[in-house]
Amino acid sequence: MKARCDRRPTTGTGFAALAVALTCTAVAAQAPAQEQFPPEQIKRGADIYAGNCSPCHGSHMADPQGAFNLRAFPHDEKSRFVASVTKGKQNMPPWGDLLKPADIDALWAYVVAGEKP
Repeated sequence: MKARCDRRPTTGTGFAALAVALTCTAVAAQAPAQEQFPPEQIKRGADIYAGNCSPCHGSHMADPQGAFNLRAFPHDEKSRFVASVTKGKQNMPPWGDLLKPADIDALWAYVVAGEKP
């Protein structure tokens, strides 16, 4: 039996639906999923933040005095956050010798999901 390569769909709706589905899938794949954190981890991060980070980044991440505005930190860049906290960046000192990885994870939870002013 000979295959017919010249067959065309009778309507354009099949292709249009496929194009819409592929576009929606691509957009959904690019959007980062909102991380979920246990409330106790966010609270721990808030406590660590208040004791160590607030003098420069502001109380509750509000009104940073020359420091990076953590409310604007991209939520899909955890590794950048961890590196900055651990090794320091520009005027920020390194905290890697003082904070454990679990502490830095708690800070991340607070920055991503914590209270906002």
